[in-house]
Amino acid sequence: MGKSKDKDKKDWRLATHLVRGGLTRSGHCETSEAVFLTSGYVYDSALEAEQSFDGTLDRFVYSRFANPTVAMFEERLRQIEGAEACRATASGMAAVSAALLCSLRAGQRVVASRALFGSCSWVLTDLMPRYGAQIELVDGTNLAAWERALATPVNLVFLETPSNPTLELIDIKAVAKLTHKAGGLLIVDNVFATPLLQKPMVLGADIVVYSTTKHIDGQGRAMGGAILCSKQFMTDHLGPYLRHTGPAMAPFNAWIMLKGLETLELRVTRHVDNALRVAKFLEGHSKIERVIYPGLPSHPQHKLCRKQMGGGGTIVAFEPKGGKKAAFKLLDKLALIDISNNLGDAKSLITHPWTTTHASRPAEEKLAMGITEGLIRLSVGLEDAEDLIADLERSL
Repeated sequence: MGKSKDKDKKDWRLATHLVRGGLTRSGHCETSEAVFLTSGYVYDSALEAEQSFDGTLDRFVYSRFANPTVAMFEERLRQIEGAEACRATASGMAAVSAALLCSLRAGQRVVASRALFGSCSWVLTDLMPRYGAQIELVDGTNLAAWERALATPVNLVFLETPSNPTLELIDIKAVAKLTHKAGGLLIVDNVFATPLLQKPMVLGADIVVYSTTKHIDGQGRAMGGAILCSKQFMTDHLGPYLRHTGPAMAPFNAWIMLKGLETLELRVTRHVDNALRVAKFLEGHSKIERVIYPGLPSHPQHKLCRKQMGGGGTIVAFEPKGGKKAAFKLLDKLALIDISNNLGDAKSLITHPWTTTHASRPAEEKLAMGITEGLIRLSVGLEDAEDLIADLERSL
């Protein structure tokens, strides 16, 4: 067995966890985390194999269940989040789906915020009702709406804050209290805030999900997701679901994520600084109809941002005057910023949610989420902010 280097991890600060959390070295004493590209493992005897499967021995038996490289990533992220347990998945949507479905039974009730990523909306409103789940959507920014929806018993509550792409903020602490009073578990998609800018579990959330494809990789290389929860939820629900349905993260992708965590704090700090500068520029431009950025005083939940987040985030949403035609014209004129539906990348990426990330949702549903035909989502990267502003200025 390899030697763990995190025996004193309780005394570590964030930057140290990001670099060394979960590090387990093999007998070769490598500096960088090893990539264990193996599907299976061998046993010295038939008895050892039997004990490995009946739980007598705690060891790796199959990489669909667990893998040394993936386990290092899970442990590092667990330490950063402050959770009891963590499991990595093949994508962010695999994480969302598993978190929602692993404990759900026919007839159970799920309440969710209306402003959601398109695929999350599909899982909740198209897929889950097929299996008998009762789904209710609410205006996530309206605490009275949460109070009404959670006045009756609930099994699961799901929300993303900030939301994709309209950057609505939800009071996690308040919704967590209402959820627990109604007998449910609160699942928070924290991908836009990253593990650094927002701590849902500290605010009362039971389960946190990420698309690690975004900021945790941060360089557009690999797909991945993660679910953080209690040991009990992992044992009773999530662990068996993942073991038997198989949405496992690949070992090489886990290695990419480990390397991404090492620089996450440095990157997110630069992302947020750049995003605020770009948002201020756009807000002052005569050809912009509206700008949505939690770090601006003009954001409807700016006070909540300052209360529960460590910064305004890395994403800016805005709408040029002239609707879809003006939005397309702006995107096509950009020379530096790339048109792409990904986000959280070192490169600045821009997309038109109405026709890309939320294209599959009905028009009335998009409008109810606050997504208009002219809305643009900009993931602000690590370039020089002045170059990004100059590119936007030329395009406008």
